[in-house]
Amino acid sequence: MALAFTDLNFEAEVINSDIPVLVDFYADWCGPCKMMAPVIDELAKKYEGKAKIGKLNVDQNGETAQKYRVMSIPTMLLIKNGQVIDTVVGAVPKQQLESKIESAM
Repeated sequence: MALAFTDLNFEAEVINSDIPVLVDFYADWCGPCKMMAPVIDELAKKYEGKAKIGKLNVDQNGETAQKYRVMSIPTMLLIKNGQVIDTVVGAVPKQQLESKIESAM
């Protein structure tokens, strides 16, 4: 199961993480976000212990979404050592996210 990131835990869970983190910025009303949800959960299982995979609800955590200039959802940010190293916007195949995660490890 994917982790739940919030404005409150973002720095501790994502910025200060010692392993790469994939953050899925989503909203409950977003159709493409719902399509990506099972993919994000699968990736969370596959990379458990090697990378953190989680979701951040933009409606409930606007501060973080605004900070990273998330304009459309789903947007997935790959963060390593506190820095955004890759960005994916829109619903994409699982393999595309896997290759980005692999390259960050």
